[in-house]
Amino acid sequence: MPRTVRTLLRALDRASLATNLPGEPAGWPYASLVLVAVDHDLSPILLLSDMAEHTRAIKADGRVSLLFDGTVGLDQPLTGPRATVLGRAVRTADQRLKTRFLTRHPDAALYSGFKDFAFYRVAVERAHLVGGFGKIRWIDAAELAPPSAPGLAEAEASIVDHMNADHADALQLYAAKLIGRAGEGWKMTGIDPEGLDLRRGGEVARLAFDVPLQAVGEARKVLVDLVGKARARP
Repeated sequence: MPRTVRTLLRALDRASLATNLPGEPAGWPYASLVLVAVDHDLSPILLLSDMAEHTRAIKADGRVSLLFDGTVGLDQPLTGPRATVLGRAVRTADQRLKTRFLTRHPDAALYSGFKDFAFYRVAVERAHLVGGFGKIRWIDAAELAPPSAPGLAEAEASIVDHMNADHADALQLYAAKLIGRAGEGWKMTGIDPEGLDLRRGGEVARLAFDVPLQAVGEARKVLVDLVGKARARP
């Protein structure tokens, strides 16, 4: 179940954010749609405007919840997975987090530098997974913790740039043969120990690794092996 939550969070590029309004109407929960990227440690990263109601709420009370809905397209949505993540949102100036978010959401670069926009990191404390009827469980942060690959987070930007610049054909193979997504122009937006993320316009896709990476040095071999696996597919 923890991996189900991690996969769900990483596969989606948006979530419903719930905050506690400090002003009128005070004390009411407030839900809004936000774009999201997820860091290597599973912390959601948000880019928020100071003028938004949810940002004013976070400045007064950093406790938030984020609903990641994996039921889109299902004939019976209540049979599909969704996870609500509870955590505390804190403003961040970490350049690596900014890069990860903007690579995931390239259009956000148009306004990310405005003075009234800022990045926030949500430190996850718990998650509530509903995997379908009868598949319900609270999961603590320690159990949600993803595997670690030392050096990968720091090398991620260069790996992504290299794949997009020099191996666009490999990314198309990943999308078409391993994930079953049509169309040209897929770009890599991230890589973490458990998989890699792709984007094509408004569409995102997640390719999970068979075995999690344990070190940054393993990334190249896995990416090459995936090309061979894709070419072997009919």
